Parts: sequence; C-alpha cells; structure tokens
Amino acid sequence: MLQNYTSNAAAIADADKYLYGNHARMPIVMDKGEGCYVWDLDGRKFLDFVGGIAVNGLGHCHPAIVKAMEERAHTMLHCSNYYYNAPAIQVCKMIVENSCFEKVLFANSGAEANEGQIKLARKYAVDHGHPERYVVISMLKSFHGRTLATATATGQEIVHNPKWYSPLPEGFRYAEFNNLESVKEQLDDKVCAILTEPVQGEGGVRPATQEFLQGLRDICDERGILLMFDEVQVGSGRTGKLFAHQNYGVEPDTCSMAKALGSGVPIGAVCARGDAAKTLIPGTHGSTFAGGPLACGLAAATLDAMLNEGVMEHAAKTGEYFRAALRKVAEKHPGAVKEVRGMGMINGVELTDNEIGPKVVDKCFEQDVLINCTAGNVLRFIPPLIASEAECDIVAAAVDKALTELGK
Repeated sequence: MLQNYTSNAAAIADADKYLYGNHARMPIVMDKGEGCYVWDLDGRKFLDFVGGIAVNGLGHCHPAIVKAMEERAHTMLHCSNYYYNAPAIQVCKMIVENSCFEKVLFANSGAEANEGQIKLARKYAVDHGHPERYVVISMLKSFHGRTLATATATGQEIVHNPKWYSPLPEGFRYAEFNNLESVKEQLDDKVCAILTEPVQGEGGVRPATQEFLQGLRDICDERGILLMFDEVQVGSGRTGKLFAHQNYGVEPDTCSMAKALGSGVPIGAVCARGDAAKTLIPGTHGSTFAGGPLACGLAAATLDAMLNEGVMEHAAKTGEYFRAALRKVAEKHPGAVKEVRGMGMINGVELTDNEIGPKVVDKCFEQDVLINCTAGNVLRFIPPLIASEAECDIVAAAVDKALTELGK
C-alpha cells in the first residue's frame, strides 16, 4: 500500500533514508499548489517565486493544464515515434507559426534539447563539406545542462569539473558573454557553431546586449557556421515574448526550449530553420519518450494560454513593475546591492557580498516567501508568469526586511 505522509518530519525521515542526496533541499515537503502559492505537508503556505526553477509558467494547477491532464489520462499517455500523435503536431505548428523557425524536434529536457543542438551542429558541418569542424564556442558563466556534453558546454568549472568527470568530451571552447572580441579570439576552422543564452539564468540573470547577439549573428553568417540559442530557462514566454531572442530581433539557426513549455511535465524541443531544419534525418537522432501525447498535450495547452490569454504581455508589464520595486529596495541598501537586472519575469539582484545571498534566501523563507540564489551572489526570481504586482510587492518587501535584519 502507498505511504500516506501527513507531516514534513515523517516524509523527510524516509527521504534521508532512501533518497539519493545529490540535491541540497529546504526542510519542507511540497504537497500542493495553486496559482503562485504552494503548501507543505504541515499546511504552511508559501509565495513561490522559484516556480519549479522557471517551470511553472502558468502557476500551479492552472485550469487549462488540469483539463489537458484529464483529457490525456482518458485517451492516451504514450505512443512511440513510429507513429504520429496529434498533440505533437499541434505544438510544432504553434511554435513555428509564432517564430522564425520551420521545424521542431522534441526532447525530454533542456539538457537533451541542447545535446540535440550540439549533434545537429556537428552533422551540419559534415553535410556542408566541413568534417573538420566540430568545436562549439559557448560562454563563460553559461549553463546548458548536466549531461557530459552539456556540462562541458557549460562555462562553469563547478559543473564540468574535470577532477570528477575527466575525460570531458572534446570540442568546446569558452568566450566571455557580451564580449565579441573574446568570441573572435576563439574562432578558427574547427568551429562549427556558437552557443549562447540570450539571457544567462544560472549565470546570474545577465541579459545579452543587442550588439553582442547581432555580432554573433554576423560572425556565423560570415563563416557559414550555426548560431544556437539556449532558451531552456528564458523561453516559453518568460521575457514577455515566446522566445527571448524576439526581444532583440536576432534570429538563430537553432534554439532549445524546455522548462515552462510543459507546465511541469518534462519536455524539451530543438527549433530550427533553414538548412539546419533539414539536418537530422531518420536514424540520426531520436528518443523513446520525446514528443509523446502527454507532454505535448500539456505543452499545447500551455502555449495556447500564453499566446491567446495575454500571459506574455502580463509577464512583460509585471516584470517591469517588479524591477522597479527591487530597485527601490536597492536604494535602501546601497552597501548590499550592486545591481538589479532582468527581462520580463526573470529578474536578479546582484549582491556585493557572496555571504549574504543564502542568508537572504533563508530570511525570506522565514517570511513564507520562496526565492533562490545563483552564481554565488545573485538573488534570482523566476515565478509563474501570472504573478501579480501585489505578489511582487510582497517579495520585494521580504527582501527588504531580510537585508535590514542582516544589518545591510
């Protein structure tokens, strides 16, 4: 019989006994959610500005997602890719009709989608007469996943630490984000693609400059190599557009999606255009679960709400309001806050001291507000896109109070 846990303590006791300890977790057991709020097993209510790490774009238990889940449960959860399924076709059509892309390839996660981009780039080079090209240039402070290839593509030593995971896959170099000269220094005849996030998420909520993204596009056009964007965290409406790069008017050859695309059910995608949309032919790449009816059914419902219910417009407007509120907090604590930055509903507060971040997270937790700290000293806010201005005020006030209590 299934265990029915009724308290945090009982569940965590079993977790400590049976659950692999590769994650550092807060001392609560999530039980249910609604909108921007979650409850633990003890009945404590939290305002959730972590959002499943940018996954719960429509919030918890959005009616459209509940309906889509029920429909899938009564029809079909899975079929193999030997056959078509209608939800997958529908999702591809919605993405293509609202972007520069021509084709969509499904995956099960952001890391898998980025693996797909890397494989596509190498085959693209071979197909176009350049088998010597296999190197991907990515950016320092980037994050692209936890598989061996995507961890190596990630420009953070702690993620691809060779002490633990050597030998790392070959074919990756690193340049400075928002520094075109640094990228040019890494270029040679072995490079097949440049990979970047339009807004670095794990790297500290750092938006790219217009000059940088356009410069990358120009470099790739001049050399006949692919420009690949990672929009796992910042796509699916988070910046106020379906894709973050649409805020810049710079079109990549390929782009990854995941996180908020499935509203909680794992799904990833590689979107491609031009010759890149013709590269992965049958037998070159695939996945048992990718593009299944369950994940795609929820993705279709998610996209429909984002595109047709004003969710993205709301995210852009509310995100601007939230940054203004955070800047007011920064003005009250000039010795603690270095910068407030973001786009839409991915926002960060860079602190002057690496010691403060985790303490602010804990102080907000005491106030029933969930946030997190990334890149050592950046408070990151990636809530549901439906969060209200009033909820943003609650979070800003919690950060203000935390800094005050810490004497900052």
